[in-house]
Amino acid sequence: MNRQIANRRIIFPAFFCALVLSAAVAQEVPVVKPETVGLSPERLERIAGTVQRSIDEKRIAGAVTLVARRGHVAWFKAQGMADREAGKPMRPDTMFRICSMTKPITSAAVMMLYEEGHFLLDDPVSKYLPEFKNPKVLVKPASGAPYTIPATHEITIRDLLRHTSGITYHWNEDLGPMYKDANVASGLLPYDGTIEDSTKRLAGLPLLFNPGEKFEYSLGVDVLGRLVEVLSGKPLDEFFRTRIFEPLGMKDTYFYPPDGKLERLATAYTYYDEKGLNRFPDTPITEGAFTYSADYPARGPKKLFSGGAGLVSTATDYARFCQMMLDGGKVGSTRLLSRKSVELMTQDQLGKISPDQGFGLGFGVNGVKAPLSELGSPGEYNWGGFFYTAFSIDPKEQMIVIFMGQLHPAGDLTLDRQVNELAYQAIID
Repeated sequence: MNRQIANRRIIFPAFFCALVLSAAVAQEVPVVKPETVGLSPERLERIAGTVQRSIDEKRIAGAVTLVARRGHVAWFKAQGMADREAGKPMRPDTMFRICSMTKPITSAAVMMLYEEGHFLLDDPVSKYLPEFKNPKVLVKPASGAPYTIPATHEITIRDLLRHTSGITYHWNEDLGPMYKDANVASGLLPYDGTIEDSTKRLAGLPLLFNPGEKFEYSLGVDVLGRLVEVLSGKPLDEFFRTRIFEPLGMKDTYFYPPDGKLERLATAYTYYDEKGLNRFPDTPITEGAFTYSADYPARGPKKLFSGGAGLVSTATDYARFCQMMLDGGKVGSTRLLSRKSVELMTQDQLGKISPDQGFGLGFGVNGVKAPLSELGSPGEYNWGGFFYTAFSIDPKEQMIVIFMGQLHPAGDLTLDRQVNELAYQAIID
């Protein structure tokens, strides 16, 4: 699954240095001629046309798209509005709520500690977070009240990384109400507590199934964020800053952006068929037991460092993280991860647990369980975020694609996937 990295030791530092230097000039990232990296400039322009059509049809306010190949940015464009009502245009350095695109960064942090010998992947997490000892599983009989039984297995660190822990999210109809009543943080609301507070509350609640039995997207990565804090002795935001963001030059990635940068945060929007595109309301939206807002990066106590959903970033900052993964864990002369760890993280870890879903340690993996459904390469790894952001990393084609919007719900809009497809159809080598 790992990208072939021959001939990249010279190219990547140039790409990285250009991105770092660009921070001082509003992230005006140098874009090479696409044909020099095997991409058609005319075909890449189809990205702009497709994005603009969605803007014109008022399906999205604006977006930033980026395509990098062979260590160089070949396409980078901001379109539409960051704040439609204020007339504020989308800029290359606009900041976005990346939500679940936080998960791969937390997973990388976990693997960095793994490489330092702190644990093995199949260690029970209760070895380090004892509140998770002796988990119980919820049983809902056909008649009568639900009850719990002891789980057959402890939750392992691998389970948390690949979403087989039995933990879920607030939107689950069985456990969601329990999460809400116990004041477990989702990461998408201002929260008066820390990740330690939330994970301890989560640990006291039953699981959806026995660990290792199924794939269920979950708050498990928030538990991993707490694990990073315990093993490193640092708050998660400090670990991210000193061990990942500063080495990568990610100067615009935060849980809570400083006041001086908040004006760069894009406005979030909603889209409903009957209402169209509208600015996200000032009050949270509630869907069953799940409640979410768009103001959590700027308001509230700002004590929760949600490893599963909490970060704000830019397209170029996230490109730095993607390039590190693409280059086998290395940035310039600095290595964050072993090439072997990157290989492990980007291989399917689910096997027979999920016959359709390919998922590694922090990343979805395409084309390993079934034929590709759209343009791409087997082994391409990716993920997205709640407010309509997405990325993909393709080792075979040496390509990164990033889409940044701010929209939820998005209706039936498929723009994020179309941008990925349009990047692939631009390959001409």
